[in-house]
Amino acid sequence: MSVIMSGVASIARRRFLQRVAGAASFAALPRIAAADSYPSRPVRLIVGSAPGAAPDVVARLIAQWLSQRLGQAVVVENRNGASGNLATEMVARTAPDGYTLLLISGSNAINTSLYDHLNFNFLHDIVPIGGVVAFPMVITVRPAFPATSLPELIAAAKARPGKINIGTPPLGSPQHVAGEFFKMQTGADVEFIAYAGGPQAITDALGGQIDGVVGTVLLLIDFIRSGKLRALAVTGTVPSPLLPGVPTVASVVPGFEASQWVGLGAPAGTPPDIIARLNAGIQSALADATFQQRLTALGGAALPGSAADFGAYVVAEAAKWRKVVKFAKLKPE
Repeated sequence: MSVIMSGVASIARRRFLQRVAGAASFAALPRIAAADSYPSRPVRLIVGSAPGAAPDVVARLIAQWLSQRLGQAVVVENRNGASGNLATEMVARTAPDGYTLLLISGSNAINTSLYDHLNFNFLHDIVPIGGVVAFPMVITVRPAFPATSLPELIAAAKARPGKINIGTPPLGSPQHVAGEFFKMQTGADVEFIAYAGGPQAITDALGGQIDGVVGTVLLLIDFIRSGKLRALAVTGTVPSPLLPGVPTVASVVPGFEASQWVGLGAPAGTPPDIIARLNAGIQSALADATFQQRLTALGGAALPGSAADFGAYVVAEAAKWRKVVKFAKLKPE
């Protein structure tokens, strides 16, 4: 998907990619003493979600792996609040020495356009280290709902504009904007209702108050397997191995993709050789069969690549969601 760059946002994105490119070029140079001695003390990994949430689980998996590879503890600290903005601001204001890292996610990319007056600029103040995992979502409906396929859902929504209600986690969450993206791409007038959390949406769907739920595969899989919800399509680029037979949205809406992805970032100005060493640690995890199996069990797929690759991905995601936020006229509550 092409990235539209204009004004201040364009400049920020260009600088973001330039920093990533710089990290890649320096990685080819001999490692300096700072890299050879890093880390000499524990590293903090700041997570902007609650303990037990999917990003937190991934943070603890990658922290354990990096601890073993780096020879120093990588300690997860949860700083939940404001859709991850509290954690991001904290790391953005921290010394860029490689000892404070940030678990970044799709929410960070969305927040660049959802919030007008943040005390930091994510694309300017955080440099990417590497992606870890992408969690596809799944569009579900309650069993009594007449649509048994995605084309039928689209047709029903066009026949009854605004009458079909599907719940999602909070406003501006990856699941919520994925629903709005679906609406934008199909013209299907589905009402996507943002709940305080996914479990509340599930409760209302099971009770018949709403017609379905958009959530991660991990959140909804037990309800799908038990027949309490019907899966219509997954939002990733390929079908989920946990939901055999369930097609992708892209098979009906070409080019559609939406994921709750997770990766690592650091304060801007972190030495490129440290970024390169951390990225190498992530790549070793993603190449490990056992680590891959753990991601699959969580409903995710590995997101390998260099810091430059991940930086380009983040920029593209921010641009994509900017269009959706504008289309849906989303404003934080």
